[in-house]
Amino acid sequence: MAIIHDLRLDVNGRMAQIDHLLLRRALNAFVLETKHFTAGLKITDEGEFLSWNPPTKTYEGMPSPLAQNERHVAVLGDAFEQIDMPTRLGVRLTPVFLTYVLVSPRARIERSEQFNTSHVLKADMLSVEDELNKRGLFKGLGGISRFVASPTLREIGRRLVAMYTPATINYAARFGIATAQESRKVSTVSDTRSPHLTSAPTLRSAIRGKPRPISRHCGSEHLTLRPGRFSFHFVGAACNKPMPIEIGCGKPGQLERIRQDGRTFYRECPACRTRTVFFVNPSVPLETGTTF
Repeated sequence: MAIIHDLRLDVNGRMAQIDHLLLRRALNAFVLETKHFTAGLKITDEGEFLSWNPPTKTYEGMPSPLAQNERHVAVLGDAFEQIDMPTRLGVRLTPVFLTYVLVSPRARIERSEQFNTSHVLKADMLSVEDELNKRGLFKGLGGISRFVASPTLREIGRRLVAMYTPATINYAARFGIATAQESRKVSTVSDTRSPHLTSAPTLRSAIRGKPRPISRHCGSEHLTLRPGRFSFHFVGAACNKPMPIEIGCGKPGQLERIRQDGRTFYRECPACRTRTVFFVNPSVPLETGTTF
């Protein structure tokens, strides 16, 4: 089996971000879309997907991951058309696509009795052999004739991976970071403690124009971000009292998290696959007029 993760394809003007692709020697291609529905998932009789929002204690609408996977298959089909596939009796072989949406084993799923939800599985319930047997893809001479050698399967996988198209992201614009030309215009401050400290406006530009938070206890703008028992919180330099953080990617059922890398803290949303600068701690204790 050839297993490919995070395959991003841009074929004929259509883009697909495929979480996992499992390709077997019989050219059965499992296209897997993974979702973070630990809180709960509901599928209506009309095939609509609803995710549970714990703060509001309600179900909220969301795009159908089944429809999303079908679009992925369409792009994959175009990609395989551009690959030199093996033939049998002069007939070019093409993959048989099987699509599944995998959710957390701890997720609660409310399934419709009228809409077919068999392609929505908990991750620990997926059995490749069982799914192939259900569809009779192991039976008959037709299935056996489609088998390719392991080196051929590896070559097909390599050619598919060679079509990977990285996302073009302007990180400087996304995070509000000055380019090399622009940064030369920003003055740096020499200090006896460290000659390489940069001015506060330079650091604040990394948070893309968002104002610095203010302590609700002492009204100070001089804060540091510290880990607490369950999450991070701001602490005012004057009062030394914690202040909770409120973040969110803005999409129902998706929760952001804070990840620390040295003095820099990032907002990350696993579902959206986004990562943005949230806050940068000072390198020295803050005082009036102190640079970061």
